[in-house]
Amino acid sequence: MSDEVKVKTMMDLITEIMEIIRAIEAPISYKDILEEKYSLISLKYNDFIENYLDFREIADNLHDGIYISNGDGNTVFVNKAYVSSTGIRKEELIGRNVGEILKEGKLYKGAVTMEVIKKRDVVNSIGTILKTNKEVLVTGKPIFDENGNVKLVVINNRDITELNNLEKKISKLKEDERKAMEEIKFLRSKQVSNKKTIYTNKQMQSIMELVNRVASTDATVLITGESGTGKEVIADEIYYQSKRKDKPFIKVNCSAIPQELFESELFGYEGGAFTDAKKAGKPGLFELAEEGTILLDEIGDMPLKLQSKLLRVLQQKEFIRVGGNKAIKMNVRIIASTNKDLKHEVKEKRFREDLFYRLNVVPIYMMPLRERKEDIETLTNEFLNHNNKKYGKQVELTHASLKMLQAYEWPGNIRELENLIERMVIISQDNTIKEKDLSLILGIEKTNAYAEAFEENLNIKEAVQNLEKDIIIKAIKKYGSTRKAAKYLGIDQSTIVKKCKKIGLVINEV
Repeated sequence: MSDEVKVKTMMDLITEIMEIIRAIEAPISYKDILEEKYSLISLKYNDFIENYLDFREIADNLHDGIYISNGDGNTVFVNKAYVSSTGIRKEELIGRNVGEILKEGKLYKGAVTMEVIKKRDVVNSIGTILKTNKEVLVTGKPIFDENGNVKLVVINNRDITELNNLEKKISKLKEDERKAMEEIKFLRSKQVSNKKTIYTNKQMQSIMELVNRVASTDATVLITGESGTGKEVIADEIYYQSKRKDKPFIKVNCSAIPQELFESELFGYEGGAFTDAKKAGKPGLFELAEEGTILLDEIGDMPLKLQSKLLRVLQQKEFIRVGGNKAIKMNVRIIASTNKDLKHEVKEKRFREDLFYRLNVVPIYMMPLRERKEDIETLTNEFLNHNNKKYGKQVELTHASLKMLQAYEWPGNIRELENLIERMVIISQDNTIKEKDLSLILGIEKTNAYAEAFEENLNIKEAVQNLEKDIIIKAIKKYGSTRKAAKYLGIDQSTIVKKCKKIGLVINEV
């Protein structure tokens, strides 16, 4: 019999009793008492029914399945979620003993009703519903009467199939994240050069002492010097010696990013910030470098408009994504490098003076190779050893070839020397780098100065002086003035004038 039928029957019964009382021929006072008592019963019953219907409505709107039995294990109530999760109709459950239902194999493995009655305590279990194969977390709780007997058992079934699936997905995501982090760590180690700065030059020794001191701090560093002098290697050494060495190291080539994309690349953008923008937005390089280090290579090529934004980042340690309005706090160490003379760029209004001073907290100047020629032999031997291992060779350098390398001006600096040695190791036929082979590659004709240096066995100082004289004469003849010759040779005009006087060369400037 349904709950609705039961309620209707009880109401009909009360109504009939009231009609009988009115029909009884009894003293008025007695009839009034009876009528009053039954009216009170009727009101209380109505309240009970109303409360019951409210309870049932609430229970039927719960996501969890609710099963209630009496102290003997006979089913007295189930909600819609319980019926839905078990796949058993309400009529098959109400009034029946849970033991019978379990014997029929209709419920699930892990039912706890009888265990709750036996233990008189809360019981938890993981069950599997037989019809649907869903996993449920089952919690059974006893309710006692005034005499301490189990009056009711309330069972709560929570479907954890979705939760388990979610947990598996989370576990997989964590595993994927772990693998991704390992790959990132590997790629980061590849990105960060394993090269070390090689030097014997005393000035370079002072520079490297400064590098070692500043590496352990969070100070902003500005590395300057010509292309190929090893600025990036210095940045790598600072990173590897810093307390941020296990955090991201993001390298940004400021000269390679199109001006219109500069801001979004550095600071990221919000979804819908511009056409073709990702809906979810995109983090910028500063966000990716969080807690780590960012190298702004070729900072001298950064557009003026963006320089002001970078200045704000340095001052306030925060930035705003393109299309956003929320400031994002930042914890990133900044290293900048450039082959430009930033003081000159400031003078020419191409670089902000305030940004220059913000970046120039610790300036590090990388000397060109022509100013540290005593390092050429050490560098050459290092590059020879590396490439011999790389290509499985045993190439050597003749004494005359080494002197030629030491006499060359190296406009491409260490990078040019490194590339030259690798090429010579690859193309050498008899495991020897000869003077004539170098002459062809470097585009050097063997002039009288070279002949003196390499054929008459002059010492290196005399050979370099003769070679320098020959180079200066050729440059002035080619370019017609000390100013143009100096620019070509990469030295100051005053230097070339002094050298001309020293060697007795009279110059008639046009």
